[in-house]
Amino acid sequence: MVNPINPSQVTKPLAPGRAWFDHGMTVLSYGLTALAILPLVSLVWKIFSEGLKQLSFNSLTQSLADEPVGFANAILGTLMIVLVSALFSLPTGIITAIYLSEFGKDIKVARIIRFMVRIISAVPSIVMGVFAYAVLVVTLGKPSALAGSFALAVLMLPMVILATEEALKLIPQNQRAGSAALGANQIQTTFKVVIRPALPGITTASLLAIARAAGETAPVLLTAQFSQFYPEGLLNPSPSLSVMIYEYAESPEIAQNELAWTASLVLLVLVMSLSAGARLLVKRSATR
Repeated sequence: MVNPINPSQVTKPLAPGRAWFDHGMTVLSYGLTALAILPLVSLVWKIFSEGLKQLSFNSLTQSLADEPVGFANAILGTLMIVLVSALFSLPTGIITAIYLSEFGKDIKVARIIRFMVRIISAVPSIVMGVFAYAVLVVTLGKPSALAGSFALAVLMLPMVILATEEALKLIPQNQRAGSAALGANQIQTTFKVVIRPALPGITTASLLAIARAAGETAPVLLTAQFSQFYPEGLLNPSPSLSVMIYEYAESPEIAQNELAWTASLVLLVLVMSLSAGARLLVKRSATR
């Protein structure tokens, strides 16, 4: 027979030695956490303090070829390249994840696809740029925004597939069984019972993938390269914030260095906004 638990034993305080050890480990963990966060905080502070110096209406509305100088063309180029890459990678990634989670599951083809996706997710971004260079830049005979979008789309695809598949797996299996018991076929169950509650997770995965693509430099540098002017279509070189920051940060001119800090601030705010939006979606879905 199991002896009943005495409430006084549950609420009894720790021995002095164990209490001091517990407090010491708590302080140590907080200290190490602060030490790990310190470089990130100092970097963000540096970007904001330096970037705000040149931030103005002209810097956000003028191009690099105008006077006074701005980087509106780089902002538009970034939005164009990332948007085209998202139009390719998001539908493809979500459809692939739905197949792997709901239709393929453990069949051989699904296991092969999942294995390949995990391998691609570990490939460095510059390798994606070299791949896109060989496929499109060499074929077209010149760098282009389309090649940059293709490189970023291949980079985003594994993240979207893996994160979306995990979001679909979080839906309880008994909901699928209940839908089937009511007479729904697999397609109806997938789109009405599984995907609908998983939409916040899918949206979060998409936003995080877009945020990562917006900050990539190496693939865009190899494929879309750079331009001082506004984007002239998908088949021509295009400016972008990440490449502009890379080029202007290495410039010997102080004015270009300062403009690189301001562009870094704008790119940081853009990425942080997408990440914050993803967090809000997760929080909202968790409270439902």
